[in-house]
Amino acid sequence: MKCIAVIYQSKYGSTRQYAQWIARDLGAELLERSAVSPASLREYDVVVYGGGLYAGGIAGVDLVAKHPCPTLVVFTVGLANPAITDYSEILNRNFSPEQREKLKVFHLRGAMDYGRLGPVHRGMMAMMKKMTIDSKAPEERTDEDRLMLETYGKSVDFIEEASIAPLVEYVRGLL
Repeated sequence: MKCIAVIYQSKYGSTRQYAQWIARDLGAELLERSAVSPASLREYDVVVYGGGLYAGGIAGVDLVAKHPCPTLVVFTVGLANPAITDYSEILNRNFSPEQREKLKVFHLRGAMDYGRLGPVHRGMMAMMKKMTIDSKAPEERTDEDRLMLETYGKSVDFIEEASIAPLVEYVRGLL
């Protein structure tokens, strides 16, 4: 049996919830990103890394992007619908072309409670809303733009345990 670690960085809890389910289903070790050293990554045959999407980045992904893992699987968590969202720009920004060739990535939907956002994230969301309204006519807005505007200031939850199934099946296929 191969040694698997599920490592995550979560600010508001969505990524942590997915990481817990994934680790449980895979019988893997569950680790918070802050508890993992780059050297310890070599102890695992498979590393599953999860991070929330913030301003075009994947929270804490530098750990696995800058330090090689034998086999790396990444999951991101954000509000956008993965079925209609293009994540290529985010992946290009966070991983080298060589890494992207070997990388398997899964995108999962999270949750957001504007009442729980810290001042920095609340400010970022306000800026995104203003930029979207000011720079795009309604007919030019993407599905992601419309979702952000529809849910702005509200509490929304798209977390679904069933959505981890493709990731879990993929990792099991590596074993």
